[in-house]
Amino acid sequence: MIEPTQLLYFIAASVALTLLPGPDILFVLSISISQGKKAGIATASGLCTGLLFHTTAAALGISALVYSSAIAFTIVKYAGALYLIYLAFKALKESGTSFSSFEVKETDVPLLYKRGIVMNLLNPKVSLFFLAFLPQFVSAGSGSIPLQMIFLGIVFLFQALFIFFLVSIFAGFIGSRIMKMPNAGKYVNWAKAGIFSIIGVELALSGR
Repeated sequence: MIEPTQLLYFIAASVALTLLPGPDILFVLSISISQGKKAGIATASGLCTGLLFHTTAAALGISALVYSSAIAFTIVKYAGALYLIYLAFKALKESGTSFSSFEVKETDVPLLYKRGIVMNLLNPKVSLFFLAFLPQFVSAGSGSIPLQMIFLGIVFLFQALFIFFLVSIFAGFIGSRIMKMPNAGKYVNWAKAGIFSIIGVELALSGR
């Protein structure tokens, strides 16, 4: 079992890393502002669900295999980039639509949840991050290393979910005010498309 002090260090490091401006938190922010806190929470839940796959992959050594294969890594990376560009295109198509953050339909929530999962799974950088980060907090004398990594991954998931929920609520509140302005929906969708495009291009151009 992981020592309490080591676990506290891990949680502190995880919170700091989650709060850093990165693709996931920017994705949640843009969705929450443009479509409301409920949409942001659904997206955040999907992103964090994807972490279960990355945690398991890192613990079982699958991430190391993907990283060692240039072809596999490149395929996943470009698939993720193309998916983000696709979402940017959809946001631009919606730019002519006037909407309020309170008009998100119930049927949109499962879709946003799935989008969060897909975005997370198609980002090989997340698997590599877990592959490098989790082993720093495991101990050979504390039992099975894969199980320790899975436990730490679940702890990371819950703290990320908590932070993303807070971000969604705050950004949704701000978005509900912004959406009352004339033509706000168009400009917010342009900004959302820009954020998705930047994240996609950065992913496509990044190395291993």
